Amino acid sequence: MNTPRHAVPFLFSLALGLLAFAPMAQAQTDLLGQLEKETEDSAKREVVAATFKGTHIINSQSVETPGKGTLAFLIQHRFGTLNSGAYNFFGLDQAVLRLSFEYGLTSRLTVGLGRSSQEKTFDGFAKYRAIRQTTGVRPMPVSVTLFASSSITTLRFNEPVERTTASRVTYAYQALIARKFSPALSVQLMPTLIHRNYVATAPEENDVYALGGALRQKITKRTALTADYYYLFSNHTASNFRNALGLGLDIETGGHVFQLHVTNSLGMTEKFFVPETTGNFFSGDLYFGFTVARNFTLKPQI
Repeated sequence: MNTPRHAVPFLFSLALGLLAFAPMAQAQTDLLGQLEKETEDSAKREVVAATFKGTHIINSQSVETPGKGTLAFLIQHRFGTLNSGAYNFFGLDQAVLRLSFEYGLTSRLTVGLGRSSQEKTFDGFAKYRAIRQTTGVRPMPVSVTLFASSSITTLRFNEPVERTTASRVTYAYQALIARKFSPALSVQLMPTLIHRNYVATAPEENDVYALGGALRQKITKRTALTADYYYLFSNHTASNFRNALGLGLDIETGGHVFQLHVTNSLGMTEKFFVPETTGNFFSGDLYFGFTVARNFTLKPQI
């Protein structure tokens, strides 16, 4: 069957139109696919990781936990005050030490044990990651970790009557509320209650309330500046002791984080640095110290 001669120009024009339309249709399909992918990505809810690089900041605990099946071993060392003079080698002749283990029972729950040379103190604690900061659909603006600890001193006191076991115990409770504002900046608030079963005199408070604040500012890929501060609310304690202040530098070195710091608090647990800080930061009562943390994976994730 022969095609009519007048139909040839029409078929030729139709073919040219289809050839011209094909790239346009392909481009439109690609554009729609890209928009669909961007919509899917924006709808994903992702957990914000590494608000802080370690489970400790300077004095403070951070919202971070080791993770399920991970055992963290911490060495915390703090020398004497820098203004103690050359005779004490500017504090290096004096030191207190705390060793601790932290284990992630789950991705949210961590338990730990520690021992400080200061007053020969043992401490145990639990941390629970109640809320995690997320991005995407229905974002959560902050992370919240709940912290509770108890400590007992085993020091022999020179008192007429030996202290009972219960009188040697102190409890600490904190809500750690943090937000990672950018890959470089993280901030944390820490409402705090310290309960002491024993105080030496009537005016001293068994319950001491404080509000802590901390931040981390990244300066290079593997280093960051840190700071933490506790403001005392309890009247007698605030009048007779100092607010704890610390400044530090975090250095990531492969499998562990090395933290250098100066602070006006000698103690490294909440029992000491919240209600019993005596140093004046701006008068040179600065304790130089460091923390080394090493993680061991005991139960690899499958």
